[in-house]
Amino acid sequence: MDLLNTLVDKGLRRELPTRDEALAVLSTSDDELLDVVAAAGKVRRHWFGRRVKLNYLVNLKSGLCPEDCSYCSQRLGADTGILKYTWLKPDEASEAAAAGLAGGAKRVCLVASGRGPTDRDVDRVSDTIKAIKEQNEGVEVCACLGLLSDGQAERLRGAGADAYNHNLNTSESTYGDITKTHTYADRVDTVQKAHAAGLSACSGLISGMGETDEDLVDVVFALRELDADSVPVNFLIPFEGTPLAKEWNLTPQRCLRILAMVRFVCPDIEVRIAGGRELHLRTLQPLALHLANSIFLGDYLTSEGQAGKADLEMIADAGFEVESADQVTLPEHRRRGGCGSGSGSGADAREGSGCGSGCAPAEAPGSAAQAEPGDARTDLVAVRRRGAGTDVAPNA
Repeated sequence: MDLLNTLVDKGLRRELPTRDEALAVLSTSDDELLDVVAAAGKVRRHWFGRRVKLNYLVNLKSGLCPEDCSYCSQRLGADTGILKYTWLKPDEASEAAAAGLAGGAKRVCLVASGRGPTDRDVDRVSDTIKAIKEQNEGVEVCACLGLLSDGQAERLRGAGADAYNHNLNTSESTYGDITKTHTYADRVDTVQKAHAAGLSACSGLISGMGETDEDLVDVVFALRELDADSVPVNFLIPFEGTPLAKEWNLTPQRCLRILAMVRFVCPDIEVRIAGGRELHLRTLQPLALHLANSIFLGDYLTSEGQAGKADLEMIADAGFEVESADQVTLPEHRRRGGCGSGSGSGADAREGSGCGSGCAPAEAPGSAAQAEPGDARTDLVAVRRRGAGTDVAPNA
């Protein structure tokens, strides 16, 4: 296909595709799907080889959120049956992080529900960052605490944070349909604050919320314009008890097209398969590794993910390798210190999929039958009952 040849050439030159080219990727047929994956895979391998970066989520504070994000199991008034607890102590969070690091993760993502942190909350998280870094040489730490006030990003960086995550989630034109308690501009402002403080910016999207192809292209182009270093691609988990519980719109093929489009638009950026990969990609997860160079290991914020051991086996079986702590994630021209630079230190200085004011969670493994779009598979959405905030060993 001339389109794919053009997109590969542009990806190798870091040239932005046109909107029409990005839209064309999303409208390709199933017969063309493997060609699309192969083309985007060339771009992925050019910039990231066959390395897969592992990230591990620690939910510092679960539920109890005053925001109304329609996709989120932690939203105001949601009756989703998730774990609810207030702040983990630094030693508890460090212990939770250790499980993911032992499983091969090189980045820990510290997430807390809520509109945004108070100054006291920033102090708490700063103590946690210091505890994790003191006990784990070379680890990257990303904070995800919601909307930031002036000066808070600088304080997190001073405590050793390498990155800050805050997802745009969807296009500016449709953001008001998803959330009423804050704005798209609020989210952009927080990403810009993180950048200005020298933190690596991590910001992504959620697909499957009923958005159009145009919405998806809009948000990915906006993420490139914001110069995010990593882009988590979440696939909506329609939790019972949320307004989007009936939105089952994704197929594995659709997910692969979305990831391919993101790779073509963001060729040299860390593209992370985030919440919902097990539920929506299902047996095609290994193909997605040809598009994305980063995944979350084990469980997510409020729901259970694929077993950590199965993640590692999948990576090896697909012919990829886990990125080690001493390997540099980002291409040299994108390195700013901190995230992905191999420094592992915010002082030298970007899943969650997390987004402090509500994050798309992922589900339990075990999908047996392939659902058609619109078919609800609520039996596959398992609330997390292990790891942080419980007495049960984590999945990592």
